[in-house]
Amino acid sequence: MSSSQGSANADTDIQRYRALLETADLIVLHRNLPQLFRKLAKRLQQVTAFDVVNFVLHESGRNVMRLNIWEQVAPEQSPVPIQLSIEDESSGWVWEHQQPLIFPELEAETRFPEVMNALRARGVKSYCVLPMTTSLSRLGAIGFGSARSHAYEEADMQLLDRVAKLVAVAVENLLTQEALAHDRDRLQVLLELNNAMVSHLDSDQLFPVICACVRRVVAFDYADLALYDRRHHKIRLENVEAPKSKDDVAPQFSMTAEGSPHWQALQSRQPLLLNRSGIEGLAPGSIHPALQAGYSSLCLLPLVTSKGEIGTLDLASTREDAFDTKETAFLGQIADQVALAVDNAFAYRKIAELGEEKLYLEEEIRTEHGFEEIVGEGKALRHVLSEAETVAPSDATVLILGETGTGKERVARAIHDLSGRKQQTFIKLNCAAIPTGLLESELFGHEKGAFTGAIAQKVGRVELAHHGTLFLDEVGDIPLELQPKLLRVLQEQEFERLGGTRTIRVDVRLVAATNRDLKQMVEEGKFRSDLYYRLNVFPLCVPSLRERREDIPLLVAYFVRRFSQRMGKEIETIPAAAMNALMHWDWPGNVRELENIIERSVILTKGLALNVPLAELRTSSLNKEDVPDSLEAAERKHILRILRETKGVVSGPQGAAARLGLKRTTLQARMRKLGITRNDFSP
Repeated sequence: MSSSQGSANADTDIQRYRALLETADLIVLHRNLPQLFRKLAKRLQQVTAFDVVNFVLHESGRNVMRLNIWEQVAPEQSPVPIQLSIEDESSGWVWEHQQPLIFPELEAETRFPEVMNALRARGVKSYCVLPMTTSLSRLGAIGFGSARSHAYEEADMQLLDRVAKLVAVAVENLLTQEALAHDRDRLQVLLELNNAMVSHLDSDQLFPVICACVRRVVAFDYADLALYDRRHHKIRLENVEAPKSKDDVAPQFSMTAEGSPHWQALQSRQPLLLNRSGIEGLAPGSIHPALQAGYSSLCLLPLVTSKGEIGTLDLASTREDAFDTKETAFLGQIADQVALAVDNAFAYRKIAELGEEKLYLEEEIRTEHGFEEIVGEGKALRHVLSEAETVAPSDATVLILGETGTGKERVARAIHDLSGRKQQTFIKLNCAAIPTGLLESELFGHEKGAFTGAIAQKVGRVELAHHGTLFLDEVGDIPLELQPKLLRVLQEQEFERLGGTRTIRVDVRLVAATNRDLKQMVEEGKFRSDLYYRLNVFPLCVPSLRERREDIPLLVAYFVRRFSQRMGKEIETIPAAAMNALMHWDWPGNVRELENIIERSVILTKGLALNVPLAELRTSSLNKEDVPDSLEAAERKHILRILRETKGVVSGPQGAAARLGLKRTTLQARMRKLGITRNDFSP
């Protein structure tokens, strides 16, 4: 060798080692593997001759080698990764045995056919592979390929071994940084999920936030929330997030839980990973719709809290084996957070539904009773309210009498609100609305198995009203066989549930109401006299609307205001003709009938003046005049005439009762039934 050749070789070696030192700078300059591999490939060309370089990393979770091929013909391209098993890859052998391999002539090479064919297709004729290892870990391997045969000899391996060690340090450093960043992102995701639990209480708003958080650490193309229906033992999809190209995944899909992959995940309490080949053994009805829609891999995260199974968070991807098993531990942490968030969302939804139900019931009460407070200033109404105010503080039983639609229940509520029990419950029961066979169960409750269909214990209205007020509407419709049991409650404050033997003591204040003549029913044997006397401790007779006509303008104004506000209308005036017609109608349905006709009038009104359908009142009035008086109407007229003649005196030898041939109490009962008050016959 001449001195000039020796000097040239020395210069080459100096350039190589300088390039190696410069390569060390890459350790801190790059933050992702594709960029690092691309820069390393360009820098290593100054160290050794090659046409192709391979950076191969071992993936411990799946025990495969990921091959990244970089070609000199496209120096700016990122290496293209190829995934191979350890047995099929030369770098896998090198990684496993920690020894280099040299392939001087690829045309004659028969080992590792897949990677060799890939290299031959790129014009490579000779190839060598070295382990990429640091003092802490075995990362993979690095391979150099040349378009010349026998390009790498044993003498070249010393330098290439240094190259491999230096590259290993650079890769390990970057992988460590990526791992730290990954852990930081994981903690950030868990923190964001925790914040989402507080700031998003509605499940429809919560689900997109969950998907956005999870997508930061786990790549997926589709997500859904599959809920477990414990009652029917089924799995159904609640929320779905999918691209439009996959919108054929049915959001209303449901399947039987038993045998489904969702149930398997819930029972194991571990994330379940599936791909298309893994669904071959499943029953057709148990295959997730995402896999049916063309997605290639699926991850089911079980959502379980201390209360039990909620369901699964399902993630799907178009890539095969998209979900790494090494991620399952973190996915389990995500599932725990999501389970708590979903459980909170469902609890919020339940509270909201209960709130809506409460508002609905309050509105139903207002609609049913027709007024939120008793409206009127007439003498007859004031007298009733005065008596109600007098009896309310006591625990005396009150019997409210009056025609239908007069507001008997509203008076009962007023008595409760003015009593010492106002902080306790007000329980009502319409005795005429419950079938006779079920009335005993509604009143007193029943034990499990008391009758066919009694699958659980039921608490009756009497027991629910403990320390409060029990209001029995239409008390005259209670059948005779139940009346002794109600009498016992009034006398002894105790009873037994239907089918039970244990005596239950209660503290209940009873208020009853009826539009029937209980005294007459007692005389006819249709109502027990002892119960009647217990109910009739303090009777209150609510006047009919025709007996308090002076209150009609107030009631009309009240109903107009209420219905116009509800319907979004502005009604400023009530025509005098309409008010006059309303004042002179007899109102057989009382306040309820007035309420209905005012509601209909507001519906018909298109301007600022109330449009009352007067034709209906006139027609009803004409029809009433054309029809002869009924026996009851004739009786009422006759009693009124006698009362006027006796100047309102009922008892005594010259009183109305004697002239009519009736007992004083019988006449008074008939007067109550016919709605006759002193205002009707007083001068």
